[in-house]
Amino acid sequence: MKPNETAIVFIEVQNDFCKEGGALYEGVKDQIKAQNTLKNAQDLIQKVRGKCLTLFVPILFEQDYCDAGCAGVLGPIHANAMQAKAFRKGTWGGEIIDELKPTKQDIVVDGKRTLDAFHSSNIDFLLRVNCIKNVAFCGFLTNLCVEGTARSAYDKGYKVFLLKDCCAAISGEEQKYVEEKFFPYIGEALTHDEFLKRLECAVPFFLEL
Repeated sequence: MKPNETAIVFIEVQNDFCKEGGALYEGVKDQIKAQNTLKNAQDLIQKVRGKCLTLFVPILFEQDYCDAGCAGVLGPIHANAMQAKAFRKGTWGGEIIDELKPTKQDIVVDGKRTLDAFHSSNIDFLLRVNCIKNVAFCGFLTNLCVEGTARSAYDKGYKVFLLKDCCAAISGEEQKYVEEKFFPYIGEALTHDEFLKRLECAVPFFLEL
């Protein structure tokens, strides 16, 4: 697998999920610890940055959630985020965590409002303009936004990977289901070390937009 044909996508690695005091941290903190998610993600980004295309996909809403959907139409996921006051633009909770802070070598993808990052952002364009064939997913939550985006990537013709030790769900059962039951239908679930061993040594070129 060639690094210059490979993208690593970090989904919702934001303070509201990852840090004490974050709006949704309490629900996922045990699995972050069990998976060693953040340290593994740090190790991964240090080893692939500048070799693979690295993208961060936060989910962000206006302060009043006017872009989240109409009252009475909202699903439970959006309603829960609103109730918790999570993922608001201009807040600490909405920021990407310091440990994975994007640099000039990374692309931050704007526009995610739903489970599937392809639905309301230009991530597909960014992948195709950089001639990407392989996409590896990290982040939160494994069984919701990570799975939903990976499924869409598969449908669009990309070869997909779940970097299972760089993700977390609310429970171990949900994490295990995605790893063992769902993901084998669309791609491979690997540890980040297993994935890194698949990458060939190459000097890539990426188009900056």
